[in-house]
Amino acid sequence: QVQLVETGGGSVQTGGSLRLSCAASGVTHDRMCMAWFRLAPGKEREGVALITSGGTPMYGAAVKGRFTVSKDNGENTLYLQMNNLKPEDTARYYCAARRTCYSSYSNVFLEKDYNFWGQGTQVTVSS
Repeated sequence: QVQLVETGGGSVQTGGSLRLSCAASGVTHDRMCMAWFRLAPGKEREGVALITSGGTPMYGAAVKGRFTVSKDNGENTLYLQMNNLKPEDTARYYCAARRTCYSSYSNVFLEKDYNFWGQGTQVTVSS
């Protein structure tokens, strides 16, 4: 089992920045695939960013160029640096993990493939 705990959410104004952290514990390994998803009211959950088992960062189209994902294997922690935030980024952000994933996969953000989920952290961006 893997436990995931997200921190770092909050409220900011348009153009602001936040950094989310996801600490993993339990049965973890360096090649574990870890991802960020988000869920906004009235919308489906969408993939935001992830680090593949090969160490490749991947991003959803809505955040590319503004968000940066990184991982500290020694600390088993996944980070999401969010810059130039917009009101449409308002959502609850979830950390998720699966045993492995690679950039060659047809859809690395397929929710059902992620076995472990955190409780989420709220991000609110005001205009």
